[in-house]
Order: sequence, then C-alpha cells, then structure tokens
Amino acid sequence: MTGNSLETHWESHLKSLDIFLQKSQSEKAIKCSFFQEAFLTLSAVNVSSCKLFDTYFGIFTSGIWEEKSDEISFADFKFSITHHFLVQESSDKEGKEEVLEDAIPQSMQDLLCMNNDFPPRAHCLVRWYGLREFVVIAPAANNDAVLSESKCNLLLSSVSIALGNTGCQVPLFVQIHHRWRRMYVGECQGPGVRTDFEMVHLRKVPNQYTHLSGLLDIFKSKIGCPLTPLPPVSIAIRFTYVLQDWLQYFWPQQPPDIDAIVGGEVGGLEFGKLPFGACEDPISELHLATTWPHLTEGIIVDNDVYSDLDPIQAPHWSVRVRKADNPQCLLGDFVTEFFKICRRKESTDEILGRSTFEEEGRETVDITHALSKLTEPAPVPIHKLSVTNMVHSAKKKIRKHRGVEESPLNNDVLNAILLFLFPDAACDKPLDGFTSTGNNNPSIDNEEYNLYNQFKSAPSDSLTYKLALCLCMINFYHGGVKGVAHLWQEFVLEMRFRWENNFLIPGLANGVPDLRCCLLHQKLQMLNCCIERKRARDEGRKSTLSDFASSTSAGDFGKAGDSGQDHLKETDKEKGEVGKSWDSWSDSEEEYFECLSDTEELKGNGQESGKKGGAKELSCLKPEGRLHQHGKLTLLHTGEPLYIPITQEPAPMTEDLLEEQSEVLAKLGTSAEGAHLRARMQSACLLSDMESFKAANPGCFLEDFVRWYSPRDYVEEEVVDEKGNVILKGELSARMKIPSNMWVEAWETAKPVPARRQRRLFDDTREAEKVLHYLAVQKPADLARHLLPCVIHAAVLKVKEEETLENISSVKKIIKQIISHSSKVLRFPNPEDKKLEEIIHQITNVEATIARARSLKAKFGTEKCEQEEQREDLERFVSCLLEQPEVSVIGAGRGHAGSIIHKLFVNAQRLTESSDEAASMAPVEEELKRTSSSEERRQNSGSDFPAPAGRELILRTTVPRPAPYSKALPQRMYSVLTKEDFRLAGAFSADTSFF
Repeated sequence: MTGNSLETHWESHLKSLDIFLQKSQSEKAIKCSFFQEAFLTLSAVNVSSCKLFDTYFGIFTSGIWEEKSDEISFADFKFSITHHFLVQESSDKEGKEEVLEDAIPQSMQDLLCMNNDFPPRAHCLVRWYGLREFVVIAPAANNDAVLSESKCNLLLSSVSIALGNTGCQVPLFVQIHHRWRRMYVGECQGPGVRTDFEMVHLRKVPNQYTHLSGLLDIFKSKIGCPLTPLPPVSIAIRFTYVLQDWLQYFWPQQPPDIDAIVGGEVGGLEFGKLPFGACEDPISELHLATTWPHLTEGIIVDNDVYSDLDPIQAPHWSVRVRKADNPQCLLGDFVTEFFKICRRKESTDEILGRSTFEEEGRETVDITHALSKLTEPAPVPIHKLSVTNMVHSAKKKIRKHRGVEESPLNNDVLNAILLFLFPDAACDKPLDGFTSTGNNNPSIDNEEYNLYNQFKSAPSDSLTYKLALCLCMINFYHGGVKGVAHLWQEFVLEMRFRWENNFLIPGLANGVPDLRCCLLHQKLQMLNCCIERKRARDEGRKSTLSDFASSTSAGDFGKAGDSGQDHLKETDKEKGEVGKSWDSWSDSEEEYFECLSDTEELKGNGQESGKKGGAKELSCLKPEGRLHQHGKLTLLHTGEPLYIPITQEPAPMTEDLLEEQSEVLAKLGTSAEGAHLRARMQSACLLSDMESFKAANPGCFLEDFVRWYSPRDYVEEEVVDEKGNVILKGELSARMKIPSNMWVEAWETAKPVPARRQRRLFDDTREAEKVLHYLAVQKPADLARHLLPCVIHAAVLKVKEEETLENISSVKKIIKQIISHSSKVLRFPNPEDKKLEEIIHQITNVEATIARARSLKAKFGTEKCEQEEQREDLERFVSCLLEQPEVSVIGAGRGHAGSIIHKLFVNAQRLTESSDEAASMAPVEEELKRTSSSEERRQNSGSDFPAPAGRELILRTTVPRPAPYSKALPQRMYSVLTKEDFRLAGAFSADTSFF
C-alpha cells in the first residue's frame, strides 16, 4: 500500500469518525438527556467532593442503558462504532449559563465517584472506569482483531484527532487484541485536559501485586506526582467468596415414587396430579461480596505478611446467587415429552403391531347364526361395570400377537388408571341411574376453574382433563407412546361398551357439547348425548309396554278398543314384542319400525281423508303428544284450548359438524334455487314442531301455530264490529304473507304426527357411530394435539398452586403473561409448534424460579425462624435474591442473614478440610456462641472463609500532572485478581495547557 493511498484511507476513516461523533452530540443536544444538560450544574463544583454524586447513587445499576451502532471502514477493514450511554432525565437547566469555561468533562468527574463502584450488572468499561457514557471502536467481525502495535497507534492517533476536531468530551475506546481478552485503550479530551485510558492483562500475576501495598506502589509510580508529600489515596476494596458446597443440605425435592402410585399407597387420585419441582438443586453457587467502600492509605494494612481485611469486619456485604443452567424440572419435562408425541407420524396400529379392533377369529368366521341372533328371544344379561370388565378384548388381542410381558401397560397400572377415569366402575349397584359429574362442578365464578374457557381445553374435573393427565403420566413413566396408544385403545373400547349398554360417561357436564372446550371433549359430550337419547327412548317404550301389560292382565281390552283404531293397531304390534328385551333391538330396526307405523296410523287416523276433507275432519282426530295447556290461548276456529306439544330437541352439534354444515350451505350459492334449498335444509326442526303441534291440537291452523311459536309474527289490533263493540282482530305479519313463504309450505306439508313417532331430528345411532369411529382412527399425534391445551391448562394451575405457597410477586406477573399468551395461541385450531414451545418454556422457567425460591428458603432456614420479624426479613431477602442481580445484606456479617451466610461458609470449609472431622465436630451454632466476642470471632474467621475468588481494588486521587503548577485532575486505577486472570485498568489525567 503506497503512502498516498494510506493517507487517503486514513483521512476517509477520520472523516467517518468525525461524522459519527458530531451526530451523537447533536442527538444528545436535541434530547437533552446527556451530560450537556444533565450535568451542567455539576461542572462548577469541586470534583473531589463526593457529595457531588449523592443524587446519582446506584444509578448505573438502576438506570437504563442504551446503545447506538454504526459501521466505519479503514481501507478494506471494517469497524463497528458503538455509543453507550445511560439514559437520564435532564437536570435543572437554570445553571446552564453559569457553567465555568474550564470545567472538566463529565467522564473525569465520574472517575472520582464512589457511589457507583462495583455495579453488579454493567458493561466492563463501566465497572473498570465508572463511566456513564463512552464510545467503543471494535473490529466488525468477531474473528478480526487489531494485533500489531502500529495499527493500534494509527487508530489511537485518529481517535485523538477526531476528538480534537469535534470538541467531543465523551471518552473514545479502541478494542485491541483478541475479543475474549477485553483489552481497550482510549482517550478523553476536554478544555486543556486529557485523560488516557490504559490497560494491562496477564495470565499470572506477580506476587508483589497480589496485595494492596504492591498496587499502591504501581499507582504512585504511574502518576509520577511531583508534589511532596503525595495527596492521600482513596481506596475501595471488594473481596468475593464463592460457596459451591451444599452437601450439608439435602435437596428437598424428591422424585415421584412410581411404585407407590401403582401400589395404591397414595391412592388413585395421584393420577390426577402433575409432579412439580427440580430434580437437582437449581442454585449452584452463592457469591458473597465483602466491600470496604471508603478507606484511606494510612488506616489499612494489606501486604504479603499481614492483612487487616477481615471479611467479618467488612462494613458492607452483598450476595448474588448463580443459578444452575437448565435444571431438570419434573413439570417441564412432563409437558415437553407429551408435546413430542405431536410430531410422531405412526398410527395406533403401527405402534402396537396390529389393529386391536379386529373381531376375534371365531366371531368373524362363524356367521351362520347371524339371523338366529337377531331373532333370539332371550335377552342377554348385562353385568355391572367393573375394572375387570373394562380390561377386555383389546388386552386379549394384544396378548395374542405379543407376549404378556411385552404389553406396554401391565394390569395393575391399567386397572388403576381406568378406575381413576371411571370411578362408577367400583359401584356395587347397576349403573342405569348413574349421572355425569357435571352437576357437581365448582362455582362458575371460580376464575381458576373457568380458565378452560380461555385455553379451549376442558373443565378441571372432567373426564377429558383427567385423561390428558393420565396419558401424560403414562407417556413419561410407562412405555412412552406405546403406553399412550394402549391406554387410548382401552378408552375407545370403553366408550363403545358404554354406548352399547346405555351407561352414561362420567365426568361430563349434562347438555349439548360445549363449544368453548376442545374438540375431543365435545365429541365425548356428543356421545353422552347419544346415550341419554337412547336411554330415554328405550325407557319410554318400556313404560308403555308395562302399562299395556297391566291393562291386559285386568282384561280391559274393551276400553283400549274404544280409544280408536290407531291405538289398536299400535298395541297389536307391540303385543308380540312384550317378551323381547328392548335393548336387543338395533337402532336401525327401531327407526324403520317407527316410519312404517307412521303410515299405518296416519291412515287409521284419517290423515288421507283429511287432505280431502280439510280441517273439519282433522279436528275429529284424537289429540296426542300434549305437554300442557298454553295459558288462556284457544284455537281461533274451534275455540278449543291451545296445547303446547311435546317436541323433539334440536340436534346437538360439535364445532367440526357446524363447520361442515356451514360449508355445505355456503356451496349452495346465492341463486334463488340455492336460497330455497338452504331454507328447506334449515327448516327440519320447524317442520317437526309443526307436526307435533298438529297432533296435539287437531283442527288448528297456521295462525294458531304462529301465535305459540313466533308471537311477533301475529299482529293484533282493536277494531269495531258491526254492533259497535271493540274487538281484537289478528292476522299474520307481512313476512308470513310473502308468496312461497317457507312457513306456509312447511305447514301444508306437515302431518299430525306426535314427536315420539316422527323421524328423529337427531339420529343418535348414526352420530354415536361417527364419534366412535372418529375416536378409533385418532393417531397418538392427533390425540396429543387435542389434549395439549388440557395439559397446558393443568400445568398453569399447578404453577399457580405452587406459587401461592411461596408468594413470589415476579412469578405472579409471569403467570398472568403465560395465561394471556396461551389464550391467544390455543384459541385457534392447529397452533404453531414454535408458539407452543414458547409457552412450555415459560412454564418451565416459572417452575425453576419457584424451585430456586424453595432451595434458598431451605438453605436460609426461613421456616425455622422463631421470631416473626426475622422470618419476614429473611423471606424478603430470598425474594430479592431471585429478582435482583445483587442484594445487600442488612447489618453485613453482624446481621441475621449475615450470620446464616457465615455458618454456610463455615460448614463448607469444614467439609472441605475433612468430612470425617466435620462429622465429629460440635455444631456450628454452639461454636459461634462460644466465640461470641468480636475479637474472638475476628481471630477465628480467618479459616471460616476460603481464599477470595476475586479481589477488586479501586485507587483514586487528585494530583497535578505533569508539573507541580498544573491543574489538579482525577487519577484512577482499577485492579481485579482472580485465579486465572489479572487486570489493571488505569485512567490518568494530565493538564495540556500548563505542562
């Protein structure tokens, strides 16, 4: 590279640097948030006064730091330039005009500030030099470094010129050597003053520099002050001790005892609970920082022979804890492992080897007696439910193709789970009258109970919720995905058993499917609706048969004959079926039987003639299916009382069926024909109600039906008749008179058929089979997707329950955020895996935080405190350790928390020296009582603490440099010594006007 090209690149680099500095200063002037306004009044005060910084105590830790970055180049070498600054509100502006011309820069004032020494969380330059604003130039690429001395000097010269050109008083640093060494050199310029920032970094420290006296010698020699005697040097010292050995305390969290769960020692309810806590101690280290913030050179001795720096006597103690990286947490592992099932591709048959829903060979091959089974008169006895009955054909079929020992779930585990899911199986009486547990739900005002509305999961006392928890436990402890597939097939077979034998499913609320819950819960509710309809229908028929049997036994056939031909025909059909179990009839037979009987009965009732004869002949029909009389309303034409009919309930729908229906209706289009067809499809319930109304009110008209069904569509007004009397005259509304009105068409089509003989609006047989098929074809991944909202719901309830015991304010806020985030993610079907992982990660973090709180409380013995005030202080101290980077110990080593920390270190030291000797020694509490005097404790504390893991010292003074008549300026040197690192960071100021 020629000299001209180097000069060109250097000028270009310098120009870029000038522009960045000017831009930074202009932004500061506009925002009034930096030293040009925030510290104008401070410049006129003596820089050696510590009172100058009282208003900024600890602001480096509590304040907000920001940074702005840009890129500059020197030839083809790119640098990143970053402006770091502490955001502050502008101070009083009245002193702006009184600022002295020769005021030193703010960064030089910061060198003497003692109130922000050793900040717990800050940029390394802030810790070393106490700066609140600075600019750093570093190689843009991580693997680039400024290694040669010539390049370093070239950068420093450009820095010096740029600071002079722009008049910028912000320190500017250049990072040299490899990035991991954190080596910086820099400069700060002011009116007639300059500060040079220098640094030394060594792997091994010379022995003479391991104590205070040696470092003072370095500091004084570097200053080279011409005055005699030298001004006093202010000293701040911090020693950091690390406690890693917690062997004297057992970690309180014990893993779940699976044998106890299966063996029944803790009861089946254990299946409904999620585990919680960390399997390892989530607190790995405790760091104790003992600080002497304000010392002078003459009152302290620290050399290679003797030291006055006793940690027990330190005036200030602060503690921080180091948390274990990703501790294993039971709840987080449970949810994570269950979530992994969502990514499996295998079907249940592929996992278990062969379909367990195949019929046994003898059942599939021998079909010669199929017709005899349909006509067999003897009813098949239905035994009561039991755990043994529930573990039926699927278990046998699995064993047929695998050995018993290869089954994913053994009998004990499977029986315990099924009994937990279906507690009615343990009842001693038949379960025909068993009802679901939906009526025993907690109060609807319970916020935690209603959390399922936000998560779209299921109530916490529902079968779906319990199933999710059981599958989660099976996946983690008993066979993984194979165990999940096995339990799911047993569950599906149990659902079919209950459908075929009219046993309600426990743990489901009564009524139609709740669209606020997950789809699987809706499907189970739909199946329960089918069972309820089927039971009600069968019980109604049985009661009819019993009534008929009692009447025939009394010989009261004549009375039955007087009731009409239609009743004779009905009883003739039912007469031959008295000895046959109604449970043996298939639903399809019942349906066709009902349809055929409708035709014959309508003929007997004169429906065919009614079409020709009109309403007068229909009024002669026997009324059927009446519920009760409707107040004072009467039929308009006959004057008979108007009766409310027994009607069919509308068909319940799950959200997938509603979606399918809406798609079908949308595909009909917007044409007139499509609209008409859509209206007919939606009027099935209306037609059924009209037929029931006609059967209950013979001789009625459409106006009568509208008065009951839709009163707003029957308009009444007062009119005067021929005799001058005021009477009410009514007519149908305008929309009812529209040509081709659907109501009119449906009324003309409707026949007087009571609800019990109508074709069912809700075909429970078909819907039940659809649900059972839907359940049977679910893959483990699909099942996990359905139940993951329930698992997350249960996990959130668990962390809320555990947090209540610990009362951690920060955790409460995080739990609210988790609930808000989860409600947004789980509200929609098929949420993204990444978002689900974020929720699980948040739950795991909360679990780890609570485990850390319990670990610290166990170590500090908060529960053992006899005095209430001390216990509250310790709890606040532990809470602060969790939320803050560093916490001050009230009373230092003489306070209650300090004495506990001292005991921890004493125990650790004894265990380190000799575990056998430690076991035979007297308890620490007794020894501390014996050495109660401060002098005795000081003498014995030397062995109570290990060697400091870190020694930090800050030396400060104000001296004239370089000549005796130069301006007195701040000088500072920071030193840190660790096991494998020694660093000196010096800031030395000089007068550039009088030298």
